[in-house]
Amino acid sequence: MLRRLLFLIFICISVQAHTESLESAIMPGKVIEGHVKYEDDCNNCHKRFDKAGQNQRCMDCHKDIGRDVEHRKGFHGHRAADKDCHECHTEHKGRDAKIVDLNEKTFKHSDTNFVLKGTHAADKVKCEDCHKPKVKWRSAPHTCFDCHKKDDDKAHKGNLGHDCAKCHSEKDWKTTSFDHAKTKFDLKGKHVDVKCKECHIDNKYKDTPVKCVECHRKDDTRIHKGVFGGKCETCHTAVNWKDDIHFDHDKDTKFILRDKHRDTKCSSCHRSAGEKLGTTCIGCHKKDDKHNGTLGTKCEDCHNARDWKSPKGFDHDKDTKFVLREKHKETKCDKCHTTGQKYEKLPLDCASCHKKDDDKAHKGNFGQKCETCHKENDWKKITFNHDRDTKYPLRFKHFEVKCDKCHSGKLYQQKLKDVCYDCHKKIDDDKGHHGNLGEKCEKCHNEKSWKEARFDHDKDTKYPLKFKHKKVKCDNCHTSPGFRDKTPSECYACHKKDDKHKGQEGKKCEDCHNEKSWKGDDVRFDHSKSKFPLLGKHFKTECKLCHETAEFKNAKSECYSCHKKEDKHELRLGRKCDSCHNVRDWAIWDFDHDRRTKFNLDGSHKIIKCQECHTQPATGNKLGTPTSCYGCHQADDVHAGSFGRTCERCHNARSFAEVNPVSGM
Repeated sequence: MLRRLLFLIFICISVQAHTESLESAIMPGKVIEGHVKYEDDCNNCHKRFDKAGQNQRCMDCHKDIGRDVEHRKGFHGHRAADKDCHECHTEHKGRDAKIVDLNEKTFKHSDTNFVLKGTHAADKVKCEDCHKPKVKWRSAPHTCFDCHKKDDDKAHKGNLGHDCAKCHSEKDWKTTSFDHAKTKFDLKGKHVDVKCKECHIDNKYKDTPVKCVECHRKDDTRIHKGVFGGKCETCHTAVNWKDDIHFDHDKDTKFILRDKHRDTKCSSCHRSAGEKLGTTCIGCHKKDDKHNGTLGTKCEDCHNARDWKSPKGFDHDKDTKFVLREKHKETKCDKCHTTGQKYEKLPLDCASCHKKDDDKAHKGNFGQKCETCHKENDWKKITFNHDRDTKYPLRFKHFEVKCDKCHSGKLYQQKLKDVCYDCHKKIDDDKGHHGNLGEKCEKCHNEKSWKEARFDHDKDTKYPLKFKHKKVKCDNCHTSPGFRDKTPSECYACHKKDDKHKGQEGKKCEDCHNEKSWKGDDVRFDHSKSKFPLLGKHFKTECKLCHETAEFKNAKSECYSCHKKEDKHELRLGRKCDSCHNVRDWAIWDFDHDRRTKFNLDGSHKIIKCQECHTQPATGNKLGTPTSCYGCHQADDVHAGSFGRTCERCHNARSFAEVNPVSGM
């Protein structure tokens, strides 16, 4: 067995070796020097039975070309993407064979990503100028700077960056085309004629200043001495630096120049660089203030820009928050403005000036709101209307009452309520209410006369008095002194003692009784809403026949409790009278023995009277009547029990004497 296994292994190895030697034997020729290391294994380059996979094997090694083909870039991506590699690169032609055969004269550079234009397309530029020896053709530089770095170092020294195409073109390297408008500094006016080197010193183009003052600082120092800051463009333009000055003080600042201010030189206000000028008059005219600050800082209230020396008029009504009326117009300024300063913060209330007058007349008891009673036209004339100026109009007797009767303390510091009880509390104590009727005196009393009381129980309470309640004295219901405790409105609260039902019927007396009369015909009750509605003869039956006492719920609802005397059956048919009788008439009865019992009446049983079977009184609601023949016919048994108790085997209900024929005899 082992020998066979070894033999098979030997055969397999021999076949594989034979196959490899066979592939070597049929190889058309040797590969180039660069592919020698792959020559021993054809699978490195060839894929058996898959021509399409041949190209992929090439690109697996030549990854850069594979990427070009995949992205459609470069020569292979544009022209060779749809060809097989072996169409251009034929192998197995020997070690020194050239499998890349590029004809420089017939090669179309437009098939690459770099189209030759201008000077590049001329015969002056040779292939080896860009494609260096031992460097792949596809690795040739693509940007201008890569080839022209030496030219840039000589001319710009790297100051303009690497994007040569911004200024130069393929037509002529020395002829530049640069649009300064595309930079952050567009050349306008005089700047168009200025030579580049005047701004770009030493050919440095990066970080060239773009602010005017950075180039024109000498001009600014000579003329303005730096007073107006570094924003030259605020006034000057590139068209004409000296003459074309555009600055509108009215529009470009928050301070409009009017009258004399227009003729004033700039340097009169703007004295030093970086100085932030205010827009108030006092900022410039502090030295001109002859008032030494006593009239405040608002010069414009009296002066104007036309003529500083001729002040305009001062209107106390418009220019202050205190309008001068009547007697105040005749008062001299220093009567109120005692410090001599116009803008001192004086209080606007009357009491501040008239405190001495108030102390003399009212001694401060009426508060500080003098204007409530006094006016500017005449201090002595009082103009106070209690009805108009307060929330409490005086009516009837109140109109005659003196102020100090209510306002016992300081008038406007004492906060009086507008309820009667505040003033009439003592009167209430004298009259005997002792506060038990609450604080709303106006419910019974009015301003016309305190003694004349009015109270409408129907309107003023939630419990209108009807019928008998109108005649009842107040203290019969309102038992607490002066109605202090809240009186309940339900009947039972007052009529509990009158309840003969002893609480059986609940506390809603109004269900049966009313205010007209507690007793008699006025008592109403709907028996149909109870558990025992009155039907038939019951409807005309007097209540007392069933309800022997006022404790109505003690009355039983079963028939036997009332009709016990009328039971002619002596309980032999039980207590459920309604099984046979009805409320229409006691004498009318009906009972279907077959349907309502388990014992059907047939034969002679139909004509037998009930009491012949129902001989014993019922126990509770259960009848003790037997249902077997022997139970009733034991005395009729002539057999003395020798044939058992199942009489129905021989006898039937038609006639006990009749014997059923025996089958088979």
